[in-house]
Amino acid sequence: MDITLILFNFLGGLGLFLFGIKAMSDGLQSVAGDKMRLFLEKGTSTPLRGVLTGTFVTALIQSSSGTTVLAVGLVNAGLLSLRQAIGIIMGANIGTTVTAYLIGFDLKDYALPIIALGVFLIFFSKNKKFNYIGQVIFGFGLLFFGMDVMGQGMKPLRTSDFFINLMTDVEHNVFLGVLIGTIFTGIVQSSSATTGILQELAHQGAVTLSQVVPILFGINVGTTITALLAGIGASVVARRAALSHFFFNVIGTMIFLPLFLTGIFLKVVIFITDKFYILIPGSGSWETLNIKMQIAQIHGVFNITNTILLLPFVTILAAIVTKFIPSKEGEIDAAPQFLEPRLLTNLPVALSNAKHELLRMGNIAYDTLENAVEYFFTRKDENQKTANSCEAIVDKLQVEIESYVLRAISGKNLTSVLSKRSHTIMMAIGDIERVGDHAQNIVELADYASAHGLGFSDKALGDLEKMTEQVKEILLLSLEALEKEDKHLAQKVIEKDNIIDEMEKELRKAHIARVNARKCNGNVGAVYLDILSNLERIGDHSVNVAGYVIGNEA
Repeated sequence: MDITLILFNFLGGLGLFLFGIKAMSDGLQSVAGDKMRLFLEKGTSTPLRGVLTGTFVTALIQSSSGTTVLAVGLVNAGLLSLRQAIGIIMGANIGTTVTAYLIGFDLKDYALPIIALGVFLIFFSKNKKFNYIGQVIFGFGLLFFGMDVMGQGMKPLRTSDFFINLMTDVEHNVFLGVLIGTIFTGIVQSSSATTGILQELAHQGAVTLSQVVPILFGINVGTTITALLAGIGASVVARRAALSHFFFNVIGTMIFLPLFLTGIFLKVVIFITDKFYILIPGSGSWETLNIKMQIAQIHGVFNITNTILLLPFVTILAAIVTKFIPSKEGEIDAAPQFLEPRLLTNLPVALSNAKHELLRMGNIAYDTLENAVEYFFTRKDENQKTANSCEAIVDKLQVEIESYVLRAISGKNLTSVLSKRSHTIMMAIGDIERVGDHAQNIVELADYASAHGLGFSDKALGDLEKMTEQVKEILLLSLEALEKEDKHLAQKVIEKDNIIDEMEKELRKAHIARVNARKCNGNVGAVYLDILSNLERIGDHSVNVAGYVIGNEA
């Protein structure tokens, strides 16, 4: 047995398979664009609808991790509850079995013509949509070609004493099978690839169904490792979603492993196949299905029945993961919550995520202003600490969002809509960051007033309070206009800024009159006028944000 040839064929075929899956996923996501995110938002009013939506989207984009990442982003945006996200994750488990069914068709004889068609559409079509469709077809063909190459490498395993003994051990110790499936899937980071390898081994006659099933259970546990690793250092909600995925698949394995050992599970799969054969490619029953399709059916029945069994307990699962990963009350997560690097190849979704993060940055800038103003009036340490913390997060997010958008658009031919959208985000980042800076200036001016024992008249404080309310209102209105891309709201921001400009002039004039009348001293006057100036500048930056919305035809 030539070990080198086996490894070269196996690893090369695995590489082609994984690249084919990625090409399919990227092409389908590019075709779907932002509609996929909107579909997830609209189709998850209940956990059951979340399951159906998660199944459909994952089957469409061939990426359960991509679906899970989108779900987590929508939870962070407040558009989904954790319960609804768990429903989507359950559905993603079902949707990812579609790849196994595709492999069951065994189209390796047609792999090269399929690849050729995909390449033709990619290189010879000037229509972007046809390019993406070509990418999907290319990936589909590469998937089968990779399976064929892997199969050539795995043929000698049928006569390998080491492999035969290992599979015999799996048959006698199902936990070893679960462990093998978990570890290998964790390394490869693709349940579709590991399932495909199992299907090919069974096709070669190297493994039996009784050896396949425990490994298949392990694959379902191993596929959660990617999400768990991605959750390290991520937001609280992201970690909860990843942990719920892990718990869901582990509980399913604990339920179905005893059923497999007693022989019940395979009988259920055969019964379902025989009764609903019309839904399965084949000529009518379990016995007529090829071994690859039988494995796909086992994989599908496990994930569907596991979801049916655990769906009523979604609320309990959400409560458990919340207990495991509690959030600290009042703490603002400094890490970006929406800038998922795995979605950079899907430009519409990546820009949508960047916009979500920008709006989050805007709300934190608003919190900076609110706490800075409150600190000026009350001198409470907690307001000072919160304002300083929020301002530091705003600065950090500015760098993160700019970097993410630049990576997303780099080297790509942008449509006019996407070009304007990216321009709006990049321009608005600077203005929102400056809002945080001006709010921080107010904190420093309050500290200066405290250190020098400066006091303000009731009239001055009353006027200042009125102006801060106007400024906070215009800032919130500009963020709402940005979120909804509402030009009517943006126009209101510009109109309200005229009120703030006039108010700033009147208050400045009135305060100078008080200083001249010796009702306030010069140092107090300087601090007061600086605060007015910072508030007026926040209004100006709000107007700039509104201006980008008006200029954005997207």
